[in-house]
Amino acid sequence: MNLALERYGVWLRSTVVCLCGALGVVSADTTEIPLAVSLLVPALLACGVRLCSLRRPLPFPLPLALLWTLDAAVVVLTGLSQPVLGGVGADVTVEAIIGICVITFQHEWATRPLAAAALAGTGTAACALGDILSSSGAGPEPAELVRIVVLAGLSRAAYLIVRAQARAADRSAALGAAARREAEVAAARRATEREYLATLHDTASATLLMVSQGDARDWSWLPPRARQDLQALSAVPGFETGSVDLAALLGCVPEGTGGEGEALVQLKTRIDGPLAVPSGPGLAIFNGVREAVTNVARHSGVREAELRAWTEQDGAVVVELSDAGRGFDPGCVPERRRGISGSVIGRMHAIGGTATVTSAPGTGTRVRWRWHSRARTPSTDHEAQPADLPRPTRAGAHTAVARLIRRQLLHGAQLAALLISLLSQFVLSLQQITAHQGAYRPAWAQTAAFVCLAAVAACGAAFLLRGRQIPPRIRAWSLASVLTVSAVCAFTLAPERLTGPQDWAFGLVGWHALFLLADLPVRAFAAFLGAHVGINAIAVLLSGAPTAAESAAMGIAAITTCGFQFSVGILLTRLLHGTAPAAGDEAAREEELRTRERIHEDMQRDHKERYRALTATTVPLLMGLGHGVLSPHDEEVRLRCGVEAARMRRLFAESDAVSDPLLNELRACVEVAEHQGVAVSLAVRGRPGEVPREVRRALIDPVVVTLGRTRSTARVTVVWTSREVRVSVVGTDRSDGRAPGEASPSPGPATAANVSVTRTARGKSVWVEASWSKQAAPEVDLT
Repeated sequence: MNLALERYGVWLRSTVVCLCGALGVVSADTTEIPLAVSLLVPALLACGVRLCSLRRPLPFPLPLALLWTLDAAVVVLTGLSQPVLGGVGADVTVEAIIGICVITFQHEWATRPLAAAALAGTGTAACALGDILSSSGAGPEPAELVRIVVLAGLSRAAYLIVRAQARAADRSAALGAAARREAEVAAARRATEREYLATLHDTASATLLMVSQGDARDWSWLPPRARQDLQALSAVPGFETGSVDLAALLGCVPEGTGGEGEALVQLKTRIDGPLAVPSGPGLAIFNGVREAVTNVARHSGVREAELRAWTEQDGAVVVELSDAGRGFDPGCVPERRRGISGSVIGRMHAIGGTATVTSAPGTGTRVRWRWHSRARTPSTDHEAQPADLPRPTRAGAHTAVARLIRRQLLHGAQLAALLISLLSQFVLSLQQITAHQGAYRPAWAQTAAFVCLAAVAACGAAFLLRGRQIPPRIRAWSLASVLTVSAVCAFTLAPERLTGPQDWAFGLVGWHALFLLADLPVRAFAAFLGAHVGINAIAVLLSGAPTAAESAAMGIAAITTCGFQFSVGILLTRLLHGTAPAAGDEAAREEELRTRERIHEDMQRDHKERYRALTATTVPLLMGLGHGVLSPHDEEVRLRCGVEAARMRRLFAESDAVSDPLLNELRACVEVAEHQGVAVSLAVRGRPGEVPREVRRALIDPVVVTLGRTRSTARVTVVWTSREVRVSVVGTDRSDGRAPGEASPSPGPATAANVSVTRTARGKSVWVEASWSKQAAPEVDLT
């Protein structure tokens, strides 16, 4: 906005100096023209240097002191030209040029108010000096000097009002951007968390679960797979860049990723390649296909599957995996099973694609992935927003920012025009109409016109000060009233006095029209000014043709009043349709940059925290299995793998939207134990309630450890009371070496979550109970 105002000020001042200077030279005496030109041409050259400094970079930057000196030279040379030009036309010319200069200085030097004030003072002094030199010893006219000071003050006040609205728009846009940034960062973190869980499910969880269920088999496949799992867990999800050939990726899909003893799947591939896609969607489809092939190897009962990939006519990439196996009912798959919901469907949803599973018992299974480059960004906040209210796109948010800035600038411009109207009317025009009552015929008509304009301003203020737009009907009546005032004042004043000191309304009605028409295209304001000038021209022509000097004076008055007002209308159009969208684009670029930085930082931090949590348990196991340090034939190793697999399944269950998260996560752990051949009975007593996530982890972890080390039967009990929650398990510990009856608390998260754990062993039988007292519970996250 400041740059737009600076360019506007320099251009307007240069135009007025050129036009009014030319009119002044034309109206001057023939003998004084060379001297007048010698004074006005340097002023024009100074304006030209300022224009060049705006249009293109100069070979060397001009210092601010030089620019200030050039601006001061314009008003000083103009003031000195007043006695040379001579006559009434000289006074009008010089006062018009200096008046416009002191107005535009407040815009050119908007960010340096002291420099602008000094230039306004220099212009006032130059005007006074010109009056003194041209009036043969008489003093300057105080009214005109006061007018120049008032114009400078009004210009500065108008800038401050518009700047305040622009800053308010910036603050509102920043708050909205911060809210959107937090939402996008949270969505990205949730999407990355889902991708992490899917990767964990496809890699470490599946590997450890197979080891925990194994016996004396050929484990030659285990070390390379464990190393691959470690590599997958160390990668940061969501940071893939560039593009990949999906056809080449699909050619690397392993033919069956089960353990030894599970038949490999022979893939018949029909891929119409190459299929260039961004790396994110490409890897999502590849990982989903790999998990689907693993499911075929484990559950279909066949050794063959067909993998197809092609590009549809609309540019969508489609991948399809089908088999003729035993099939299943997709609607009967428990929510705790993550292979389809997380690894296949969830991954595609995260990147804006779709995945469908079609199957029925005895008819085989077909899985189809589809992704399009125009796919919308998926909503990743199902809990926060209803499904029928889609999240606004980033482009929509940017449009809203530009619209907000435009609305604030428009309101500021209307308030500034209203302030100029009121102060000009009651400071300058009131003095004029009071001092020249004898010049009006009749005087009461001029007084009534003054009151009418005051009523129009008051009506507009009633709406604008409350932040509302003026209704169209009221605006139409107000515009008609303002034009009527223009006609009354033009036809009740002597034609030779129009645009002179007695004509208080000529330069005032335009400001009233400006705040009424500011929200309309500038041609509407131009039409009003044309009608206003036309009314005054008709009043002059009806009384006879004016002289050349009178025509020059009227032309200068029209340029410095109506021309100036029209230029303000053009500036407003520039601000609303040029500056506001540019500011919105700049805010959008800054918001996008900050959002990317925040997402990068938070995702890196989340990945480090997740990997740090795995380094105490999962990573050592995978490293030992990958490098042959730990043997899958060792019973203790299999027990540890079973415990870690159960902990991961509990972690997966945390993302389920269920009424009783504690029981849901506990059932996920029980399901792992049942896959290992343990007969588990689960009993629940009492009414479930809310339990914080960290507390749930601490309550379930002792049960996970006990179930993971049990190979026969176990009993799990959950008891809810009004004051506490107790989770207990009775099982066997195949490697426990404690003496019978020995009890000890469980280390780890239980102590940190304010959960007490009691463990009692009698022979091979182990009883563990974890309890959480609600009264002593800390305030932690319930999600």
